[in-house]
Amino acid sequence: MAAAAMCYHSRPPVEPGLIMTSQAVSAQPNLFDRLKEIVGPAGYREGDDIEPKNFQDLMEDRAIRPPLLLRPASTEEVSAILALCHDAGQPVAPQGGMTGLVSGAAPLANEICLSLERMNKVVELDPYTSTITVEAGVPLQVIQERVDEQGLLFPLDLGARGSCTIGGNLSTNAGGNRVIRYGMTRDLTVGLEAVLADGTVIDNLHKLRKNNTGYDIKQLFIGSEGTLGVITRAVLKLFPRPASQAVAMCGLPSFRQVADLLVHAQARLGANLSAFEVLWRNTYQLVDAHVPHASAPLPNNHAFYVLVESMGSDEATDSDLFLDMLDEANRKGLIEDVVVADSPAKIKKLWTVRDAAAEIAPGVGYLHTYDVSLNVADMSYFGDEVERRLRQRWPDAILGLFGHIGDGNLHIVINVGPETRALHLRIDEVIYGLIQELKGSVSAEHGIGIMKRPFLPYSRGGNEIALMRNLKQNMDPRGILNPGRIFT
Repeated sequence: MAAAAMCYHSRPPVEPGLIMTSQAVSAQPNLFDRLKEIVGPAGYREGDDIEPKNFQDLMEDRAIRPPLLLRPASTEEVSAILALCHDAGQPVAPQGGMTGLVSGAAPLANEICLSLERMNKVVELDPYTSTITVEAGVPLQVIQERVDEQGLLFPLDLGARGSCTIGGNLSTNAGGNRVIRYGMTRDLTVGLEAVLADGTVIDNLHKLRKNNTGYDIKQLFIGSEGTLGVITRAVLKLFPRPASQAVAMCGLPSFRQVADLLVHAQARLGANLSAFEVLWRNTYQLVDAHVPHASAPLPNNHAFYVLVESMGSDEATDSDLFLDMLDEANRKGLIEDVVVADSPAKIKKLWTVRDAAAEIAPGVGYLHTYDVSLNVADMSYFGDEVERRLRQRWPDAILGLFGHIGDGNLHIVINVGPETRALHLRIDEVIYGLIQELKGSVSAEHGIGIMKRPFLPYSRGGNEIALMRNLKQNMDPRGILNPGRIFT
């Protein structure tokens, strides 16, 4: 399966001098002793035994060593832990693979960490219902490989597939590059099990594709970033493994042609269209200049580059359909140049170029990264206007735009000079201000966490946010689950 590069951070580790230790360790000694009894000696770490991976923020917002890291091995242990923490008012930071990009999982001061890394079992793969039941700590890549062995496909794919876990994917409603065909993580979920802040277990763990019995409870937890409950197990949808894969990289002269090619590919390929990835020329040139292992297949003078992918069930027929689509697009003047991959190795090379958009930081320097959503019709204006506004303040800014244009998801990477780290908020205001004007979303697939919290009102109305607050208050009245994430 082609890789989707959705982890954009290429930043150095937080310096040891920035690591702080929470002062809560002496505040609740009896509570901590009782929590350690629940999980046993293998189920906790404390003090210097807690590794940086469990508290060091990938976005370098903080590195606060928690007083206690709990590693439960079952839903029952999660329930017992949360019941005690709820009674004591002890805040908890639930954790998956710690690969998020909005500063949501690393602990704040006085929070203990609840890692689901030991809950990593594949419970059942059911070929008759095309589902797989897994614990929340199973890495995404393990799920992909397990179902592939059975001739099936779990289509969610992220650059962090080897380290991110399905629980984290669910809690952030992860996307990836095949949303255009298969949807977001919430669309790939049949049922789940979650534990509320007071320890109550919500068992919605069924395999029924049709279950119209009241509210769809699972959707409360998917995308809630661990603020409403801790997801412990899930039933996921599987699909037949595609028998064919065709990939091409196209050079186009304008965004109008990009949008028209998308409509053309959707009409000609139908459900076979599995990815439609776009690189602006600025990103393509940065990849060409700074990522040696990515071999640019086309000259770097086209305005836009589109990677289009088709997956189907009949290799011969699908290949002809794909080539006919490209030939017709060429005759319509939609594309200036194209290279078609005719082997798995060449398919991988084309995807490597797209994935390399996330790997330019070592050559460029510290990059702020953005994940936004827009109507396709607004993307051309956004690309031009965001560059104009950024250069108006920082004339020498280096920036690149790329994304999953088929589902309206755009990414921006930017370096404005040596003070880039310190200017994060000012850069945010430029980008999210324009997003607000265009009625887009400040987060397409990575959530809100803490870093995007000030800008939530740019995309959500006051009544919506009030309803979110009411849900949080009702489901977590003491505010112990990931406090301060999404909103204060």
